[in-house]
Amino acid sequence: MEIIKNLHSYLAYVVLAVLVIAVINAIAGWLGKKDFTMQKDLRVSLFALILSHIQLLVGLLLYFVSGNGLKAIQTLGMGGLNAPARLLAVEHPFINIIALVLITIGWSRHKKFMESNKKFKTISIFYGLGLLLILSRIPWGQWFA
Repeated sequence: MEIIKNLHSYLAYVVLAVLVIAVINAIAGWLGKKDFTMQKDLRVSLFALILSHIQLLVGLLLYFVSGNGLKAIQTLGMGGLNAPARLLAVEHPFINIIALVLITIGWSRHKKFMESNKKFKTISIFYGLGLLLILSRIPWGQWFA
């Protein structure tokens, strides 16, 4: 289980970095009225999508085998969780699933547009909202402890 926890923790840095790059790239393309290219823009967005989904799968695995996830809810009940335990057992997984849904919607919607401006705008908005949600529910105290 320690391997899964470490993988989830260290992969989070990579996912955040790639998501930030994807959002900045999309905003720059949108505001700069650039052409959406398959070599760079598509790959950056796709790489962020794939890594985010891998992180979700590792996180879900950790949720079901860790004492901080489902077992904490089963043991203490929802009312028995203090704020840090509730963050790990409820808020972090729930909000991050919503974030991944937004990122996935952004990926799916951008493919429907032919205009580069609309592609960049869609990725900027949906990936950006997903990134903000992810950042809002990271257990920062554990990262820097």
